[in-house]
Formats: sequence, structure tokens, C-alpha cells
Amino acid sequence: MDYGSILDTIGGEITGVMAPVSICMLLVVLIVYSLSSPTNPTATIQTAANLVYLENPSDSTAQKLEGALLNALVFVILIAVVTFVLVALYYFRFTNFIKHYVRFSVFFVLTSMGGSIFLSLIQHFNIPVDAITCALFLFNFSIVGVISVFAQGVPILLNQMYMVAVGIIVAVWFTKLPEWTTWVCLVMLALYDLVAVLAPGGPLKILVELASTRNEELPALVYESRPRVQRSRSPGVGLLLAGFSNGRSVELTAISGNTSSDGDDQNVSGLVGGNNPHSAINVPNENNEIEVSTEYEIAGETSPLMTSSNSTERQLANGEIRRNENRETRERESEEEERERGIRLGLGDFIFYSVLLGRAAMFDLMTVYACYLAIICGLGCTLILLAVCRHALPALPISIALGVMFYFLTRLLMEPFVVGASTNLIMF
Repeated sequence: MDYGSILDTIGGEITGVMAPVSICMLLVVLIVYSLSSPTNPTATIQTAANLVYLENPSDSTAQKLEGALLNALVFVILIAVVTFVLVALYYFRFTNFIKHYVRFSVFFVLTSMGGSIFLSLIQHFNIPVDAITCALFLFNFSIVGVISVFAQGVPILLNQMYMVAVGIIVAVWFTKLPEWTTWVCLVMLALYDLVAVLAPGGPLKILVELASTRNEELPALVYESRPRVQRSRSPGVGLLLAGFSNGRSVELTAISGNTSSDGDDQNVSGLVGGNNPHSAINVPNENNEIEVSTEYEIAGETSPLMTSSNSTERQLANGEIRRNENRETRERESEEEERERGIRLGLGDFIFYSVLLGRAAMFDLMTVYACYLAIICGLGCTLILLAVCRHALPALPISIALGVMFYFLTRLLMEPFVVGASTNLIMF
């Protein structure tokens, strides 16, 4: 494998993925920073991520940590169960059901969760809009979103915009979880992503392998950095077989290069100019009947077909060479198609990157900068590993690990130092 050529082209791929990730995180930070002001604290919600324990500010640190661990464990188990159910449905080819389920999920996210955030922004900024206009806008926005995400022939930019919009809405919603539950859930989800993608029995690994085996699209929300290029494969030049019989016209039979089998490989020899063996050549006679000729044509003369072990071995060798060449050609075309399509990133990665940054925005902007740099650095390392390994990799572990580490280091060490130095006029 030529690692130099891979690393030379990875810059454009990284930019194509990091730009939408950065936009998603920026908008989540702006929304969270606007809605979580001291005068308007963010209300805690109850979701599948905090079914067991509802965090109370008066609880002790041990109680918060224990409750957050229980919440994260239940949440990861629920995600694993749902993922295995989707894998089972896909294995038994209930693909249409999965697609309808994902369409409904997108519509629900855009209407219900998106509508709630939209109303909060309207109330916060005192935007003058009536209920009918708001409802019509939200309905049209949701319908166009579902069509843009799943329909064929939609401009790639519109598809990418709605994928980012779905990620922003879900991320803002998850930032309403309690603080301890949020951090423990992020760490547990990163570990689950590592196991689900790389473990032999991981659900995401099974799903990717099934889709690759069937040559189908993944039934999931996946962001594509570039549109898929549909290339029309023109049939190769056909091999023309002809026979000669007493100066009469002879039919030409074209054999397409795309339809080859073991029998065709044995019937077609690679001899040119010297000996021209032909078998089952259609030759019309005086009664317009079809005759079958099995002869060798040697320098314009015909002689009975003589079967030899050498010619049989040559035919088998030529057929094997052609099969190997066809296999290598298909593999190259598959690699070129994947390269043209670019890097694909799961929408869940957008969401949890933005959740981490949104939680950091509730503390201060210095922590936001540090976490952003950590996430982008982790994503860049993951993409470089993806270019080298050439198989599906989890995108959460490195970025989430660096982001969580930088959050607590900045909050506990860097922020007190910088504030203290600025207060004493040591730093300006």
C-alpha cells in the first residue's frame, strides 16, 4: 500500500468532514450559550439517558457519580439492544421497515424537538411571529428535510445542510441532561462505539459487513463529504468469432466482455494469425440451415480439430488469467468509487461532539476553545487512521477522550490560573 499517496490526498477529505462538524458545533455553542444565561437557566429534561437517577444539586458527589454511572449503563444497554434489533431486521431484509423508521425519526426530530428549540429562540429574542406562520414554516421545513435526507437526486448541499440541522437539534436537546450524567454518558458511548465497530460480534461491524456484502447503502443517517458519482460502465469490446466456408458469407457472433463464464473462457483461444480454432460457428448452407463446424484453420486450409493437452492447458491458463484480471478490475473500480465518494461520518458523531462542546459552553468560552481543538485533533487522527487502515473505524473514542480530558484540565487548572494572572495584571 502506498501510504504517501494516501496521506497526500487526505487533506481535502479532512477539510470536507471537519467543516460541517465545526459548523454544527459552532451553532450548538451559540444556541446553548444564548439559552443558558444566568437569568434563564436550562431546564433539566428526563429522557432515556436519565431513567434511573434524576440528579439533584443537593446530592453529594458520590451520589451524583453513582447515579450517573447507572444512567449511562442503562442508556448504553438500550442503544445496544436497539442496534441489535436493527441489525436483525436488516439481516432478514426488512430494509423498507428500517427506512420508514428512520424517516419517521427524522420527521419527529425536526418537528417536535426542533419546534421546541425554535419556540425557545423566539421567546428568548422576542421575535414577532404568529402561531400559524410558525406552524407552516415548521411543517414545510420538516417535510423538505425528510425528502432531502432520503430522496434520490437531491442536491448534495441541501442534503448536507439538513444532516447538520438534525445533528444540531439533537445535540442541543442532549445538553439539557444533568452535568454528571452527560459526562459519564459521553465516556460510556465512546467505549461502546469502540466495541461495536471493532469487536468481532459488534453490531455496527456486522451491519457494515452485511451492507458491503450486499453492495447496499447503510440504512442509517450518514453524512457524506462528497456526492456519489454514478459512473456508467460501458461494455467492453466484444470478441468477434468468424468462420470461412467455400467463400460464402459467414455470420459474426459478438461475445460481450461483461458476460464471461468458464465455458466461454475455454471456447475462446488467444491465438492470433497462426492457428485459429473455432467451435460452434454458425455457417448458413444452401438450404439456409445452420451447420456446426469444428475445425482448425491453418494458413487458409481446414483440417479436423485435433485436441491436445497443450492447447487445453493454454485455454485453461488463459481463462484463469482473464478471471483474475476481471477480479482485479472490479476491486480497482470499487476502490475508485469509494475514493470518489469520500469519507462518510455517522450523524451520532456530529451529535456527541456538539454535546461535549455545548456542555463546555455552559462553563466559559475558554473551555470551549480548548475542547474544540481537542475534538478536531482527535477527528484528524481518526481520519488519518481511516486512510491507512481502509476499513470502518469508530470516530468517537479519540475525540471524546481528548475533549473530556481538555475540559477538566482547562476547568480545574488552566481557567483558575488565567483568571488569577489576569486579575493581578500579570497577563493582559
